[in-house]
Amino acid sequence: MTAQKLDPHSPIFHSVRNQALSPMATDPAACIKNVKRLVVKVGTAVVTRHDGRLAVGRLGALCEQLKELNSQGYEVVLVTSGAVGLGRQRLRYRKLVNSSLADLQNPQVELDGKGCAAVGQNSLMALYDTLFSQLDVTSSQHLVKDSDFRNDSFREQLSETVKSLLALKVIPVFNENDAVSTRRTPYEDSSGIFWDNDSLAGLLAMEVKADLLVLLSDVEGLYSGPPSDPNSKLIHTYIKEKHQAEITFGDKSRLGRGGMTAKVDAAVCAASSGIPVVITSGYATDNIIKLFQGKPVGTLFHKDAHLWTSVNEVDAREMAVAARECSRRLQAMSSEDRRKLLLDVADALEANESLIMAENEADVAAAKADGYEKALISRLALKPGKIAGLAKSIRVLADMEEPISRIAKRTELADGLILEKTSCPLGVLLIVFESRLDALGQIASLAIRTGNGLLLKGGKEARRSNAILHKIITSAIPDSVGDKLIGLVASREDIPDLLKLDDVIDLVIPRGSNSLVSQIKNSTKIPVLGHADGVCHVYIDKSANPDMAKKIVRDAKIDYPAACNTMETLLVHQDLSNNDLLKELLAELRREGVTLYGGPRASSLLNLPRAQSLHREYSSLACTVEFVDDVGAAIDHIHQHGSSHTDCIVTEDHEVAEMFLHRVDSAAVFHNASTRFCDGARFGLGAEVGVSTSRVHARGPVGVEGLLTTRWILRGSGQVVDGDQGVTYSHKDLPLQTQI
Repeated sequence: MTAQKLDPHSPIFHSVRNQALSPMATDPAACIKNVKRLVVKVGTAVVTRHDGRLAVGRLGALCEQLKELNSQGYEVVLVTSGAVGLGRQRLRYRKLVNSSLADLQNPQVELDGKGCAAVGQNSLMALYDTLFSQLDVTSSQHLVKDSDFRNDSFREQLSETVKSLLALKVIPVFNENDAVSTRRTPYEDSSGIFWDNDSLAGLLAMEVKADLLVLLSDVEGLYSGPPSDPNSKLIHTYIKEKHQAEITFGDKSRLGRGGMTAKVDAAVCAASSGIPVVITSGYATDNIIKLFQGKPVGTLFHKDAHLWTSVNEVDAREMAVAARECSRRLQAMSSEDRRKLLLDVADALEANESLIMAENEADVAAAKADGYEKALISRLALKPGKIAGLAKSIRVLADMEEPISRIAKRTELADGLILEKTSCPLGVLLIVFESRLDALGQIASLAIRTGNGLLLKGGKEARRSNAILHKIITSAIPDSVGDKLIGLVASREDIPDLLKLDDVIDLVIPRGSNSLVSQIKNSTKIPVLGHADGVCHVYIDKSANPDMAKKIVRDAKIDYPAACNTMETLLVHQDLSNNDLLKELLAELRREGVTLYGGPRASSLLNLPRAQSLHREYSSLACTVEFVDDVGAAIDHIHQHGSSHTDCIVTEDHEVAEMFLHRVDSAAVFHNASTRFCDGARFGLGAEVGVSTSRVHARGPVGVEGLLTTRWILRGSGQVVDGDQGVTYSHKDLPLQTQI
């Protein structure tokens, strides 16, 4: 079979490229990256408390956030509600104070809304002026009516005034002038006339040509149903074609006129005109700042949202269930057919290498432009020959002994009653990984070889590369299995939902930073396999061969500094502190560009900058150097400051070496060999899904065997237990035989 080569001009490839190159819903930073001018609207439910009084704390937090943006050079326009509610509260209090006993016994007449607006507006703006003044920010008040916007001259003058104020770093504060409005009922007008402060905010965003509109609410964002309903889910990206008919709105705002329906209408209108909109909670003290830090908050509206995610996209559970169903069909295939499938995947990757490299180069260029660290960019870039190496490792996997249904043990329990312990797939794997692109190909091929379903979530910095790799690999999967065997999770907002599916997903394997692994471990009941850190040590004993020591240390640090099996700490026997070996070794590391830091002893003896921590994974051309008294002290140091990943001793003393090998409690322990050998391919596993420092199930590089579990098969001829009266147990070990 000839490998399928994707045509870069074909509709299939363009669907991948369009999805990859569009600003992603998983990356809010892409939508606010070029923001200069923004409009923020705060609703009545945020401005006031449940008793109608001003929520001074929330307003203070809002003003502090706007001051921060203002000081960073952003141009901020504020649209505020709350005048009517605040005025009503004040007038009720004043009426109560001035009432006689007879007045109190009579039914209370509802206060006139226009009078409430006039009284409340004065108090509201006085508070804004006070809060902004305390923050050394100047604000201005602007009351507008819907009819004002029918006048083209007014609109032109409004834009010029706002532009002039923003140039002076003034924050214009807008509100609908309910006190003198001539209309009696809310209405919408297709010409763009507003009917509440939500639609006013949208209209102003268009008038002043804002780059972003933020609508603050009393809930986290737009939910699929009433937020009080436990079955409602927060919608991270609003897709009109998908969500318009599915959403059930709850009650309108407790105080204002609009509620969520009005916010969505305003957001859809503004987004369709090209202004991104975010609906998020105004109760949180830092949501606007989080948004500008690129963190996912609230619900995003964007005119291109339908390009980011398929309208028919399945939810997290459906994706996991589909992967399980496909995995069962994969397991039903013959061993030879599964082998052929892997060979087809390898061929397809090689046939499409130019497309993969082109998408990867685009990812690398974008990462550099976004200012990512060099270590991450190094992990992200596909080096020449990487695809060929990946295809080779997949072919090695294909030619390995069939891993599924292997019999590990056969026992005769009793006459005619045979028990077999066999290997079987784990089920559905969720892999969350960062940057390393060969991980996707290795993990996918391991899943196919072991009959597991797979869900993959790669880093946003590699979205183009991951999208094309996924498309190529799944294109090789036959329809009899289904391409949903391997699901590519589009949004990081889906991860929390996936981590709740302990009844469908069987194992989570995070590959990335310490924070990523720790966060996942703390967020799920699903077993997690992996390692948080790669703080690997090389210990040079006093009996070490100098040339060998220099060669091993250089390789362990220089070969691939970003890898998790790279040496991060060099331990040296104290007798070598003035030895030529150490001087030459450190000089050579410096020539290679390695920055050296010292532990408490080495920093003073070698005049090195003090290391911030002895538990430090640099993932770059840097390492810590420290002296220890002997091999016992080296072992203690590793146990105290290491990560149980990979540690090495360089020594010619066999007794010392054996002590190190047997006492260091790490997943991989080496004698006279570079830590860089800790790798699934180098271990002969064909490929690896990651390195585990766990002490349950699998440890070290995790290959085929680490993705399998066992089950028991019992073959009988009508036996029953019946209180064990009629069974004579022999428990006799039987020779193994290959399962057909």
